[in-house]
Amino acid sequence: MAAISNAVANTCCSPSPLLRRRRATAMAERAQFLLAIAVVVRAFGVAAGGASLGVNYGQVADNLPPPQAAALLLRALNATRVKLYDADARVLSAFAGSGADFTVGLPDRLVPRLATDPSAAAAWVRANVLPHIPATSITAITVGNEVLSGNDSTMLRSLLPAMQSLHAALAACNLTARVAVTTAHSLAVLSSSFPPSSAAFRRELLPYITPLLAFLAKTNSPFLINAYPYFAYKADPGRVDLNYVLFEANAGVGDPATGLHYDNMLHAQVDAVRAAICRANYGKPVEIRVSETGWPSQGDDDEAGATPENAARYNGNLMRLVAQGKGTPAAPGEALQVYVFALFNEDMKPGPASERHYGLFKPDGTPAYDVGVKAPTIGGSWKGRGNGTTGGGAGGLVVAEGPGGADGAGPGTGFYTVSAAAHKVKRWQCWESLLFATVFLAMASGLCWS
Repeated sequence: MAAISNAVANTCCSPSPLLRRRRATAMAERAQFLLAIAVVVRAFGVAAGGASLGVNYGQVADNLPPPQAAALLLRALNATRVKLYDADARVLSAFAGSGADFTVGLPDRLVPRLATDPSAAAAWVRANVLPHIPATSITAITVGNEVLSGNDSTMLRSLLPAMQSLHAALAACNLTARVAVTTAHSLAVLSSSFPPSSAAFRRELLPYITPLLAFLAKTNSPFLINAYPYFAYKADPGRVDLNYVLFEANAGVGDPATGLHYDNMLHAQVDAVRAAICRANYGKPVEIRVSETGWPSQGDDDEAGATPENAARYNGNLMRLVAQGKGTPAAPGEALQVYVFALFNEDMKPGPASERHYGLFKPDGTPAYDVGVKAPTIGGSWKGRGNGTTGGGAGGLVVAEGPGGADGAGPGTGFYTVSAAAHKVKRWQCWESLLFATVFLAMASGLCWS
């Protein structure tokens, strides 16, 4: 009887072949996700005290993982700054206590309303900012996106009043020292951009840009620019040097008026904006930040250069410049703050195929392309600054050798990493071990993605 009972029990408790296959598939998926984390952790570390990496977290997709998974990827990237295009409460809650500094977005559709109704600005702050701070560090709000590049006269007139209204709402909550109000622009606001020193804003936009610059200077807020050297290469691949746009070794170009030499297009674009701001003659200088830049890993047949290899080279070399705290030729002492576009491929973005392939990751959490790093050393710990500054670290930064050599030149340059003082390396290794142990235990217990 006992033998029969044991046989029945074994039959009832033993998983069916179908269930075993499902479990094996689930475990394989979890292992794939952990492997992706391992690759990225090894590839992207930026030590405390260096220039901090920013990443755009867009969500125009129907297949993205939950914010908790995105938080894990961003921690692995050691990205201390995250930029949203809205104020998604799920995302902001998922990052509570993370130390990351968030830029949140007020959508275009709300700009005219805030421009005419101060109570709407106050309500927006109460609903989208106050519930999350200080647990989640919100350091900036962007009002609309590339508004001045459009042709909606109502939006053009409403932009600055909406920014002023939002700033007043933050002031009522004593938050203006913590949260800046700004807006992002495309390079289409310029009438010319080369040579950089000759750049100027489009004349018809000056009535809007000049007072906007005065507002940014008065409130100590940055001027945001979305800069994509890829667009220039795509438009004229026969004349634009690919190495020049990918930060690879090249002859570069000179600015005859200033004598400055540019070895990459992104720096030339940023300095063109700098010259245009100076030419607007509005008053005090403002900080320039690159709010978007990136390179697609795939595109349509007529989209030259949209390949995984070029995406890896562009973003890899860009990461190295950020890690080294390099400024532009016109402002070499000012570390350029950059937000890479984007965290994920977004399958619902309209337009050409490239628009859906700017992500560092696929929606399943695996890298979108081979980052190609050789034996990197990762130092530092993931600590953002509540006031949006990076601060100084103890000990110098050392760029790890990548496939292109210690100088970063040559083809195939991957994501470079940074190591800090030895005592910080040990601290990071401890954190890294805990991260992997946590994910591994979650996998083993079947909790991941359940």
